[in-house]
Amino acid sequence: MTKPVDLSPIVPTLFGFAAFQQLRAASELQLFEYLTLNGPSSSDEVAAGLGLPSKSARTLLLGTTALGLTEHSCEGYTPSPTLRAAIDDGTWPHIRSIIDFQQRVSYLPAQEYAESLRTGKNLGLKHLPGSGLDLYTRLEENPELGNRFYRGMHAWSELSNPVLLHQVDYRSVTRVLDVGGGDAVNAIALARAHPHLKVTVFDLEGAIEVARDNIDAAGLGDRIEVVAGDMFAEPMPHGYDLVLFAHQFVIWSPEQNVTLLQQAFEALSPGGRVVVFNAFADDDGTGPLYTALDNVYFTVLPFEESTIYPWRDHEEWLATAGFVDITRTCNDGWTPHGVVEGRKPDA
Repeated sequence: MTKPVDLSPIVPTLFGFAAFQQLRAASELQLFEYLTLNGPSSSDEVAAGLGLPSKSARTLLLGTTALGLTEHSCEGYTPSPTLRAAIDDGTWPHIRSIIDFQQRVSYLPAQEYAESLRTGKNLGLKHLPGSGLDLYTRLEENPELGNRFYRGMHAWSELSNPVLLHQVDYRSVTRVLDVGGGDAVNAIALARAHPHLKVTVFDLEGAIEVARDNIDAAGLGDRIEVVAGDMFAEPMPHGYDLVLFAHQFVIWSPEQNVTLLQQAFEALSPGGRVVVFNAFADDDGTGPLYTALDNVYFTVLPFEESTIYPWRDHEEWLATAGFVDITRTCNDGWTPHGVVEGRKPDA
């Protein structure tokens, strides 16, 4: 008899949906918080503490332990070192927001991935209420879904923006134009990290209404302003040292991205810089895994053109728009976010 093929390496992928549901259930039931507060706990103690039937606690703990989310010893169950570190440093609430985003926004649409690839259309929209032809129109039609979406996006920004805040040189920058700045999460973070900066958030009226509230709540109204406008339909405000595109170029087509960079070129003062901040794919097309998996969302939902592009594509777009001294900055952290920037030649 020929030995059966060992398919165990594909088990995590074959049961990927179930693996996520183990994480989501643990998050929703606050398993990790309970174990952090109470120390090593038995299955029965977890059942009592979370208000679960004994069988349910055993099932949940089997799943989280097999996945490496919890650990088990003679003393009981504890969070894994990774989860405990995320709780201790304040990262865990952001992860919980992303888990909720994946569950409520991404999962049903993701089943349209193969057909979206076949047709080149964002067919996952059929699973979201509304009649708009893109994700953002449908979010406007459904405020509750929109709130979940923007909480998730805010969490991603909080996790990924250290590269933007601390690995980019702002010493010669005074005025920043944040194009498509949405709820002002990055503008606020920049203003806090670099007290000499003044930031303008440029976005559609509906988006900057939220930005105004967040800026006021942060007490930064004297350093962050908002300007309503359509980045494709009208010129960008002029006279800035730096134009920032944060999480924008994963949404649009290459042609649209070049158009935005050309507008940024016109908006910048001579010698000013453009900074593109988002996730990137490797130039050789082999990864990273985060990008490969995240591209399912970009394929089925936002716009038909949406995708995470390689680093080199961004560099080519900047050169086409007239920028020089083009550089890339990779994230020191665990996400594939980074920065590609270029300079407008001196007059």
